[in-house]
Amino acid sequence: QVQVVESGGGLVQPGGSLRLSCAASGYILSMYAMGWYRQAPGKQRELVATLTSGGNTNYADSVRDRFTISRDNAKNTLYLQMNSLKPEDTAVYYCTAGGFLADGRRFDSWGRGTQVTVSS
Repeated sequence: QVQVVESGGGLVQPGGSLRLSCAASGYILSMYAMGWYRQAPGKQRELVATLTSGGNTNYADSVRDRFTISRDNAKNTLYLQMNSLKPEDTAVYYCTAGGFLADGRRFDSWGRGTQVTVSS
């Protein structure tokens, strides 16, 4: 199985920045996509940003031009640089990774999430 672990969340003031990290580990042969989702209290989980193995990115309109998704392929680690944070960015942020294991099986794994709170 593949484990996905997020880190880097915390409390930040409006206008501040945070960098989230997500490490995927296991017998991974290849990764076709990784991404970030978030879920605020009382709301459904929503897409924040995704990044394919080919380098294609997709951002939610609400974070475009403020957040940047990137990846270290050698380390199977995904990052989310969040700038100009707003109170409405407060949520639990989840990382997801999809790909193929060394035995050829496909996997789609989720982390347990990291809390981001934007408040003065």
